[in-house]
Amino acid sequence: MEGKQRICVFSGTRAEYGLLKPLMQAIKEDESLEFCVMVSGAHLSPEFGPTYQEIEKDGFYIDEKIEILLSSDSPSGVCKSMGLGLIQFPDAIKRLEPDIIVLLGDRYEAFSVASAALVNNIPIAHIHGCESSYGSIDESFRHAIKKMSHLHFTCAEQYRDRVIQLGEHPDRVFNVGALGVENIQTITLFGMGGDS
Repeated sequence: MEGKQRICVFSGTRAEYGLLKPLMQAIKEDESLEFCVMVSGAHLSPEFGPTYQEIEKDGFYIDEKIEILLSSDSPSGVCKSMGLGLIQFPDAIKRLEPDIIVLLGDRYEAFSVASAALVNNIPIAHIHGCESSYGSIDESFRHAIKKMSHLHFTCAEQYRDRVIQLGEHPDRVFNVGALGVENIQTITLFGMGGDS
């Protein structure tokens, strides 16, 4: 696989994976790329169900499973989970040796991965930057991940403009639309197609 760009996609929750799945499939099927997957967070938590199994059922091999989630959503528990991520994600990144890491959104798990990637000089492709989560710490995480990222894939022109206004080079900011909207094309609706 020499000469191929190694793309690592990170997912920490089922909701995030639902958006990333078609993108992951496209990367996996692209013969010019090498693909790897890193999961963490709620995917590995018994409280939320082992949702990493959905990823495996969809035909993706999970290269790294990193358990960081504590049974607490208190500020202290979240901080401790972030700390566990910062302890473990650098080793996973070293083992995977990605050329770029794909992160979606604004969760603290993604923030910890972004921090580890930044320190290890691994470029980040950030999806859904500069959107708003009013009243939530997620908005701060999203903006911090944006500042750590090299490539930016926004879902609307207003968000692309905002990323550029916040100092990112226009040549690295792309308005590609929302993954959720794109995913509609891959959904089989009830009574449509197949046996009905």
